[in-house]
Amino acid sequence: MNQGPDYQQLYETAESQAGYFAAHQARKCGFSWERLSSNVNAGRFIRIRRGIYRLAQFPGSEYEDLFAAWLRTGPDSVISHESALSLYELSDVLAAEIHVIVPRTSSRRRPKIRQHTHHLDADEITEREGLPVTTAPRSLADVAAAGLAEEQVRLAIREAIERGLTSAGELRSYAMQRGGRFQQIIRSMQLPEDRV
Repeated sequence: MNQGPDYQQLYETAESQAGYFAAHQARKCGFSWERLSSNVNAGRFIRIRRGIYRLAQFPGSEYEDLFAAWLRTGPDSVISHESALSLYELSDVLAAEIHVIVPRTSSRRRPKIRQHTHHLDADEITEREGLPVTTAPRSLADVAAAGLAEEQVRLAIREAIERGLTSAGELRSYAMQRGGRFQQIIRSMQLPEDRV
């Protein structure tokens, strides 16, 4: 006997995602397409994009586009690059695409989403505004490697240090590990010494 949709299970899923959920998550909770539509029509769910919804009792997020991209690319994806900098409020560069790092097994392309398949260590991932995001040092290294204008990278580095998102010592250490353009930029900057 079919028990119907489990609103509590869907609420618990959405609550951990700032109220947002994907249609495939709702299906796991027993919601058919018809039931999703009827809840949208009744005002309980708000349709954000095709296949992406928000529970009406949760306020919309200024990062709604990032939530939609993350839900579309799957639970193992992580917001990265310029999109991560926008979450940290370290850049006002308007990227044409939302950047996410996805597992190597993810191959489906999605419009307006730039998927990267870089390896991430657990200590390179954190959470911000309810979204998984690369840490500030990793985000800065990624945009430097991807060719963001050096002036923008330098501004973001200074701002990250000033706001306590990272330290000069942590950036120097991370730059030594990463090498490349990020290391060159860090070496060329006069960063403050860390206070002990």
